[in-house]
Amino acid sequence: MSEQKKLYINGEWVEGVSYQKLYSPYDHEEIAEIPLASEEQVLSAIDSAECAKKTMKSLSAYERSEILNRVADLFEVYKEECAQILASENAKPIKAARSEIVRTIETYRFAADEAKRIHGELVPLDAAQNGKGRFGYTKHEPLGVIAAITPFNFPFNLTAHKLGPAFAAGNTVVLKPASQTPLSGYMTARIFEEAGLPKGALNVITGKGGLIGDLLVKDERVKMVTFTGSVPVGKSIREKAGLKKVTLELGSNSGVIIDSTDDLEAVVARCVEGAFTFAGQVCISIQRIYVKSSLYERFLESFVNKAKSLKLGNPKDENTDVSALINASETERIEAWLQEAKEQGATIALGGKKQGTVLGPTVITGASNNLAVSCKEAFGPIVTIEPYEELEEAIEKVNDSEYGLQAGIYTTEIKKAFKAADELEVGGVIINDIPSFRVDNMPYGGVKNSGTGREGVKYSTEEMTELKFISFKL
Repeated sequence: MSEQKKLYINGEWVEGVSYQKLYSPYDHEEIAEIPLASEEQVLSAIDSAECAKKTMKSLSAYERSEILNRVADLFEVYKEECAQILASENAKPIKAARSEIVRTIETYRFAADEAKRIHGELVPLDAAQNGKGRFGYTKHEPLGVIAAITPFNFPFNLTAHKLGPAFAAGNTVVLKPASQTPLSGYMTARIFEEAGLPKGALNVITGKGGLIGDLLVKDERVKMVTFTGSVPVGKSIREKAGLKKVTLELGSNSGVIIDSTDDLEAVVARCVEGAFTFAGQVCISIQRIYVKSSLYERFLESFVNKAKSLKLGNPKDENTDVSALINASETERIEAWLQEAKEQGATIALGGKKQGTVLGPTVITGASNNLAVSCKEAFGPIVTIEPYEELEEAIEKVNDSEYGLQAGIYTTEIKKAFKAADELEVGGVIINDIPSFRVDNMPYGGVKNSGTGREGVKYSTEEMTELKFISFKL
């Protein structure tokens, strides 16, 4: 029998107006019944966040830090329960699920530290001709109510990247988790409640994205929207948000250049990991690999062999590397892309077939840059591998994209590393590693259609504050 969940509003667990069944992406087993919020309940969640903002602003840096550290402690306690939630609701292999919870804990620890680092600066007003006898300083103040809209692929950690900085800065939050991963959102609320977060500071609402999203984005009491998801939805949020702050992380089709290396097998192993971890459902998953022509054949053969060794199956199996995509329609979309690629002369060097509900790791060669597998965001277990002659050609190919989140380059030549760092049109350049590399205290965000603003706890915390200037005449 599946468990019926409740909305979390103003520190209370309340019934939804109706309920929707949640199924496992892997075996379609019913997991839970999820509440659908009414318009009145969404507004009530904003009301409670608005009422709680004075309480949150009045907390000292020490008190905010202590709450976040208790949250991290409780995630340690509930680590395995959280990992099992991930394996159930989004078919994340249990090994990867546990890794996400470890990162989630670290993210809240970073936020706890950052709560104590929020500071302004003295402004030397007497440097100006009419500034004598005056001094000024700046301070960072919380914005107030923040709407956080999170995706399915890292539902605990990407939520932590929004909640941690928000509470570190003294804000309140209305959280809308992805429709397929609401259980992680409710588990997060349970942990914050146990950690002693003030009543109303966090509200979690589930239901129809269009209804909830529009209400959050348009409400004047909401001072910032932080969103991770698709380009069309991100652009819609930007158009509707008015003058409120907006941070958008909208995805990518990340490229990596293999120019030179002292250990090709190690590079291959990392690239396989970067392409197929969580079935490629990672914003910075490797989708395009450009290999120096002198290394191409060796790289391709080794990559295919390594990908063949990945174990497909049940996400709760300790040995599983790749499991089902988030829903059947995503699998069908990728299959259509692969069919288009074959019809246009590309070669499927590996995969392209399903094993039960799992689409196997797929390697494509000979794909032109105008094919969907190359120019759109796959968000699935597919990767294209192509040779190049000169580095300029590879950089040009990576840049030939509407996205620009992160890119990587492997090279033993420092000049080439700096050239790539200067010329790649992305938010982050990862040298001698894959573009899928991310730790939770680094700045993270993109250019072009990959979004606006930066995550990474320090950088998010800054964006979730308002700078105020104060002047004294002595």
